[in-house]
Amino acid sequence: MARHGGRGWNGKVLGAALGVTMLAAGASVWTAQAGAVGTSPKASSSATQGSAVKPVDVTIAHASDKGARGVNITIDDGPDPVWTPQVLDVLREYGVKATFCMVGTQAQAHPDLVKRVVAAGHRLCDHSVSHDTTMDKKSQTYQSQQILDAEHMITQASGGVRPMYYRAPGGAFTPYSRKLAASRGMRPLGWNVDSKDFERPGTDAIVATVEQELPGGPTVLFHDAGGDRSQTVAALRQLLPRLKEQGHSFGFPVR
Repeated sequence: MARHGGRGWNGKVLGAALGVTMLAAGASVWTAQAGAVGTSPKASSSATQGSAVKPVDVTIAHASDKGARGVNITIDDGPDPVWTPQVLDVLREYGVKATFCMVGTQAQAHPDLVKRVVAAGHRLCDHSVSHDTTMDKKSQTYQSQQILDAEHMITQASGGVRPMYYRAPGGAFTPYSRKLAASRGMRPLGWNVDSKDFERPGTDAIVATVEQELPGGPTVLFHDAGGDRSQTVAALRQLLPRLKEQGHSFGFPVR
């Protein structure tokens, strides 16, 4: 989520994070096991299911794997039991795959939705444990806890599918957080187009913002949590077929 719009939702998620402190304590063991940047957690963690972790590029990704006419739809802050299913329905209707940047506490609370996202062929992205948009002002220990515990929460909720990206809340990346995420196989993920849907400016305004800013880059930021996202759902319903008609194809951010 863009930094300027995050204070209200950030407070709600921080509250939720406090509410799951005991549950998250086990995930904190994951952080301790991870140790220094570039080392892997012990094999007992469920997040190690499947192939071994392969480090990826530390630079912040913006490009699309579909090339110059590609568009990356990214959905932040969920999953949410009201809005995520509606977003998934619209994406399915138009045959579009997206990247869901999930908050750890939300994933932990709604594992059924995490699994539904994966089953539909979308990709997962680590969006930290508690969506703290001031992470870049905090210690490396705190950053590590937020990134690695969220990775663990999301992986557990998905049934063993690991997030492929890391998006810092509000874009609050640091050189350390980028290196840490990349060492865990999660490409740091930025955005080119902030749809401003978090501010609920109206469906037409969201659509206009995306169309005006898309020439500047392919990765578009939307939200499926943090309040009433009906405007987001309506905007996606307009934008997806329109962008296809204009010759765009939908892909994933490069890794």
